[in-house]
Amino acid sequence: MSWQSEPDDAVTQLTAIMQREAVIEKPHIDPDLRSKRRRFGIVVAGIVVLALVAAAGTYVGIVLNLPLKAADANFEAPEVETPAAAELAMAPEGASAVSVTGAEDYLGPDASGIWAASGGNAARPIASITKLITALVILDAKPLKGPDDAGPTLTFDKADHALYDKYYVLGATIAAMPTNSTMSEHDALEVMLVASATNYAEAVASWAFGSNGAFVNATREWLAANGLQHTTIVEPTGLDARNTSTPTDLMALARIAAADPVVAQIVAMPHLDIPNFEQLLNTNDMLGTGGINGLKTGTLTGIGSNLLFTAQLPVGLEQPLSVTGVVLGGYSHESVNLDVVTLLRSIADGFHEVQVADALQEVGTYSTPWGESAQMVLSEGASLVTWSDTPITATMETSTLTTAAKGERVGSVTFTAGPNTVSVPVVLGSTIAPPDDWWKLTHPFELGE
Repeated sequence: MSWQSEPDDAVTQLTAIMQREAVIEKPHIDPDLRSKRRRFGIVVAGIVVLALVAAAGTYVGIVLNLPLKAADANFEAPEVETPAAAELAMAPEGASAVSVTGAEDYLGPDASGIWAASGGNAARPIASITKLITALVILDAKPLKGPDDAGPTLTFDKADHALYDKYYVLGATIAAMPTNSTMSEHDALEVMLVASATNYAEAVASWAFGSNGAFVNATREWLAANGLQHTTIVEPTGLDARNTSTPTDLMALARIAAADPVVAQIVAMPHLDIPNFEQLLNTNDMLGTGGINGLKTGTLTGIGSNLLFTAQLPVGLEQPLSVTGVVLGGYSHESVNLDVVTLLRSIADGFHEVQVADALQEVGTYSTPWGESAQMVLSEGASLVTWSDTPITATMETSTLTTAAKGERVGSVTFTAGPNTVSVPVVLGSTIAPPDDWWKLTHPFELGE
């Protein structure tokens, strides 16, 4: 039995229905709507472009107006080598002392007292330094009104004239004193102090006090009144080795004598200016050496040589230093002179004029984020006066900058040594130019806020 298959009507119908449903018809689009959409897209694109352009303009405007960052400063104050320590050369023989005024800021407040000493402070024979005391005691009893006051007139008798022969035999320094010759008190003191005439010392003391005993008593009172308690005077000339004093007392004596206008004027004279006595030179042949302007020599054969001196010592400061010193018991007049010269030179050599800065000396650099750099240099040289090994310090200050021209002041260096200070300007060695706009636009994060 055979079967013949016939189309299934249900299937056929279903297929037809599905085909009809699968057919999708294209919707109908209005042409005006399409045109509107196109115009909208163009507007949006334009807005985006304009926004981008505006944003770019804003960025450029903001970035180009941002402040520049300050340049980095790398600097160090220059170091100055400390000068060598001073070596004060006190006399190697006998005893000595020295004081200095006018440099207390350098040497300390004690310098005007006894600044330095050697050989102890024992009393020693002072020889003709005695005549300085004699003159001061005479002036205390018979004062002059000033250096130009001649004072009363002295007339020398036979007893005075005999003093010439007395001291000639003793080998002392003498000057002519004819019988019945006359001389003013001022001139007689001149011969006694400048020429160190021993016969004049006794004659004028006798004139003022009448006897050696009276002179000694007056001298004792004068010494006590002036605080010279370690000084002994038994006669007016210094030939007696019992006339003694200490370095400390003699330093005080020097200040008293230097403060007396009559004595100070006389002891500074290189020679006498009295008629017929002009050839007599000052026994202090150190006058003018190292600024020495007084006071008195004194030598005793077999005992030693002495010098009590004052000086105006130039050392590079605005004013010379006032130096007072004494040497007692030196080997000879010449050796004492050498000792004093060496001492004064050692004081002067202890002051140094130190070059602390040189013009165009480099002390640092400025550098910028955009690659500019310039040296910091000192605009000028400078020096300081120092004493001994006083340290020299330097401090430096700089300015904050972004750009600057060559030669513009950007700071200073201050040097200090003891009481002295000097400041030197710091300037730019070259120009620091600003960056160009392209660098700013491409390095926004390296600009300031």
